Amino acid sequence: MKRPDRTNDDRLDALEMLAAEQQRTIDELSEVMTHQQREIERLKKRLEASDDRIAELESGLPAPGNEKPPHY
Repeated sequence: MKRPDRTNDDRLDALEMLAAEQQRTIDELSEVMTHQQREIERLKKRLEASDDRIAELESGLPAPGNEKPPHY
């Protein structure tokens, strides 16, 4: 009976380890992307609220006149 070639077993083991490492990396990157997307959405909401607040404050200000600044 012929014994399986060790080189092929070693190559298969190396490929399986590489595939497992790549899968772990993909899973980690996916988790990071999910976290970043949540953070982006949170920041977009804060920016929108800030924009709304600024617009509200500006609406209460008198319209700027065409007066020259005092240094002219």
